Amino acid sequence: MQASKEDGNAAAPPPTASQIPTPISTSVKAPINPALNYVSVSSFSWDQDMDKVKIYVFLEGVEQEKIQTDFKPLSFDVKFHDVKGKNYRCAVPKLNKEIVPEKCKVVVKPTRVIISLFKASKGDWPDLYSKEDKLKPNLDKEQDPMAGIMDLMKNMYEEGDDEMKRTIAKAWTDARSVKAEDALKSYR
Repeated sequence: MQASKEDGNAAAPPPTASQIPTPISTSVKAPINPALNYVSVSSFSWDQDMDKVKIYVFLEGVEQEKIQTDFKPLSFDVKFHDVKGKNYRCAVPKLNKEIVPEKCKVVVKPTRVIISLFKASKGDWPDLYSKEDKLKPNLDKEQDPMAGIMDLMKNMYEEGDDEMKRTIAKAWTDARSVKAEDALKSYR
């Protein structure tokens, strides 16, 4: 026996692409968009007690729902979207000591944003940034003596903001052009 439209037992036709509902995000966090450009927050202040570190970012016009956070045990990255037409970012790629990411939070005030980092172990941090081995020269006897300086410059370039990268690139270019000019003098 064949089912007909009249008997109600007919199977519904499969939904077309336009009939399939599109999921809606219920997250209050700003969406991740890698194509966005960010202005690095280069100046902020910080304070600490035995349990937490507070970072004060002086930005007006920040909306709580337009903040994207990424807290990890040894780093954090906070992005402020659409603040007076710009996107800002405050990040520390390597913290001095470990934090508890689940407890960290961001609070928006009228003239500033407070980023609270909860320490994994109580104590005083001598600095916000990790300084481990960055300034120690490599003592490998067979290595070029300039390699230590080059490693330091490489670290500064990799971890620096856009302004730092431009400064290092300019210094490198200037140094190379001076060497080229000196080499040409010997042929004159």
